[in-house]
Amino acid sequence: MKLQDLDIIVTSPPAPGWGGRYWILVKLTTDTGITGWGECYAASVGPEAMKPVIRDVFERHMAGETPENIELMFRRAYSSGFTQRPDLTVMGAFSGLEIACWDILGKARGRPVWALLGGKMNERIRAYTYLYPLPHHKLADFWTSPEMAAESALDCVSRGYTAIKFDPAGPYTLRGGHMPAMSDISLSVAFCKAIREAVGDKADLLFGTHGQFTTAGAIRLGQALEPYSPLWYEEPVPPDSVGQMAQVAAKVRIPIATGERLTTKAEFAPLLREGAAAILQPALGRAGGIWEMKKVSAMAEVYNAQLAPHLYAGPVEWAANINLAASIPNLLMCETIETEFHDRLIKGSIRVEQGFITPPEAPGLGIEVDEDFARAHPYEDDGLHLQMQEAPCDYVNGNSFAGGAPPKE
Repeated sequence: MKLQDLDIIVTSPPAPGWGGRYWILVKLTTDTGITGWGECYAASVGPEAMKPVIRDVFERHMAGETPENIELMFRRAYSSGFTQRPDLTVMGAFSGLEIACWDILGKARGRPVWALLGGKMNERIRAYTYLYPLPHHKLADFWTSPEMAAESALDCVSRGYTAIKFDPAGPYTLRGGHMPAMSDISLSVAFCKAIREAVGDKADLLFGTHGQFTTAGAIRLGQALEPYSPLWYEEPVPPDSVGQMAQVAAKVRIPIATGERLTTKAEFAPLLREGAAAILQPALGRAGGIWEMKKVSAMAEVYNAQLAPHLYAGPVEWAANINLAASIPNLLMCETIETEFHDRLIKGSIRVEQGFITPPEAPGLGIEVDEDFARAHPYEDDGLHLQMQEAPCDYVNGNSFAGGAPPKE
């Protein structure tokens, strides 16, 4: 059985784009006619630029190879061009293709991917979700309203969720770390207070940031949140600032979580060595694929750290996350996004039920992709999957995180 054909589909969920503006799906076919699906979570360049990168990675390192040779193909891609260092774009391409190889291997053997990764450690996988606006909420107001957030949190708890994420402490700017505005700290505290009062001890609070603070600013904000006992404080400083993240971890009594922007064990290992993070959040469509993150999970075991696979993408990456999660002992939880578009794209083949996910029993990733539906929703804009604002933090009028990938003004 050899890898033979590649097809790439860029599909776009409806605005406001929970999960990003577009998802890059890859479909591999072997010379024996078995197909496998993957998802490339690569966003540094637009999807039209990513397509030839994905094709080059496939044709150069994978075409004609047996899909069993995951390690060999990874080393080829990782070493391409005399590099042997993390490359976000190349690894983003390879990761989706690698996921598709696992889908093929599972289908060829009639077993789910988790069964090929050491078997099932977890009969049920704890899910978490972002707080999204309810139908009657005004989208523009939701991101700065502790009351609406608390209402959304109660809705999540009523559906069985035991962990909810929110991130009111914007902005995310291309300027790097900044000192938070006092109004951002006050708003963040108000969110934690309102949500904690609404849900009590029925759900953990997951405080999201996206690397937007200086080390001193992250410590200042984190210490203000401590009375509400969040389960994690996510990526408080830029993702490559390992030593600085360790400083935050030492001075804030909230576990640090990070990893959605990292790729390969080379970038995750320093976090563990430096004591910078207690919870790793790999995005499997970017981080090197399922096998590479199985290695990272083993490394994390040694440091008594846990994994909480990240998802701000489509349901194919979600399926990969779930298969990895089912197989590892140090799982904390998995991110999930419940929209009609996500569900329809995989024909409801995996779902969250009362806040938990049951690992699929169907062969491969355990999903059935609706290829016609994916092709019927092409991406026709020019924005990237996610984007950061250029304007600096507003210390006068306050700041608002617009949520996900909002439509362009």
